[in-house]
Amino acid sequence: MSNRHLARTIALQTLYQWDFNGRQPLVLPEVIKKNLDEFAPQFDDKGFIEHLVNGVITNQKDIDQLITKYAPEWPLEQITMVDRNVLRIGIQEMRYDPEIPEKVAINEAIELAKTFGGESSGKFVNGVLGTIYKEMVKNNEIKEINKKIEEKTNESKNN
Repeated sequence: MSNRHLARTIALQTLYQWDFNGRQPLVLPEVIKKNLDEFAPQFDDKGFIEHLVNGVITNQKDIDQLITKYAPEWPLEQITMVDRNVLRIGIQEMRYDPEIPEKVAINEAIELAKTFGGESSGKFVNGVLGTIYKEMVKNNEIKEINKKIEEKTNESKNN
């Protein structure tokens, strides 16, 4: 398991606990530390987990509105806590983190959903995040990091 994937797993566990306990943000640093100690005591994520969790908390209102918009047949509170928080992580990385390419965010979220969600969680997460991504492309909201990746890919093809 890669370091970033492990960090996302711990972030998911933290957000699940936060959601389960009524979304009390004041205890998040303690929850992150406890989860790190329990699941990956030797792991140094260089602050990635805290960055990801804090990003979800900071942007939660907008993220939840996107989930509601792109999963209209599923009221937010009816989406399982695992799927809801996987979507939050995916949207946070896809829309708000300039260092994470959208396709990486989608793929990582799908893997989390398949591992920790129900039988159809991977397809559900893929459908919601894929639709958001298509809308981002349509609106020319693609991140700079993707443009750099595309330039490198084109350079490799030309050499």
